[in-house]
Amino acid sequence: MLANILPKLRNTTSLCRYFSSALTTNENIEPRHLQYPSVYQKPRQIWVENLDSIDERKLGLIELHPTVFAANPRIDIIHQNVRWQQLYRYVSYAHTKLKFEVRGGGRKPWPQKGLGKARHSSIRSPLWKGGGIAHGPRSPTPHFYMLPFYTRINGLTSTLSIKFAQDDLHVVDNLELPTDEKSFLEELVKSRNWGPSVLFVDDTDIMPRNITAATDEIKHINLMPVYGLNVYSMLKYETLVITRSAIDLIESKILENLNRNDDKTFTGKYKVNQV
Repeated sequence: MLANILPKLRNTTSLCRYFSSALTTNENIEPRHLQYPSVYQKPRQIWVENLDSIDERKLGLIELHPTVFAANPRIDIIHQNVRWQQLYRYVSYAHTKLKFEVRGGGRKPWPQKGLGKARHSSIRSPLWKGGGIAHGPRSPTPHFYMLPFYTRINGLTSTLSIKFAQDDLHVVDNLELPTDEKSFLEELVKSRNWGPSVLFVDDTDIMPRNITAATDEIKHINLMPVYGLNVYSMLKYETLVITRSAIDLIESKILENLNRNDDKTFTGKYKVNQV
């Protein structure tokens, strides 16, 4: 059979297309319909892998939107997102006392006139040793600020594009494992060269039982719902494994926000009830 086919496939490109089409038609992987198709970029393709066995098996090819997974990697925007995430959960507890909070200082140290000394009203003045501190830190001091809306969106697209370009992004059909033993998941990650740390992302926060029990005892493998996906976590874990349903949800949410016409609501000054 191959002797009849190979002469027709004169280059490696046609050979890859043939085998990819053959794999795609053999599995039940339906093609994806991309929203807001790009005029200037072609869709990117990625394999859908399995998790039901340690041996890797390609289930088929799907297309990814280039606006989300092939964006220009803005390192400065990624740094802004990481810095923002580090600071909004940081609270400084450094605390100094004012002059009315320290001990003593009830009486005037010496008379106002007659001794030739400078005038003082209390030994707890900031001018005195052991006195209060003027303009010192007062706890708790939050460092929260809100990053602009589209800076957060572009941070997600830049990080996803970098993960895809570095071959650290993998798509699976689902997160179902045949067993809840952590040794199975560790061997699977090791055999597929997924790196020392892996983040699994699904479209729901109710994960399958087996993978939940397996990752509960492994510190460097974690689960995350798609609504919690963020730049800091994607950089913290070397490999990003996303289900196909989560890919659909990520693309729809990001493309919806990039193409909306009521952006003035989100680009204005931050308010507490703002998304």
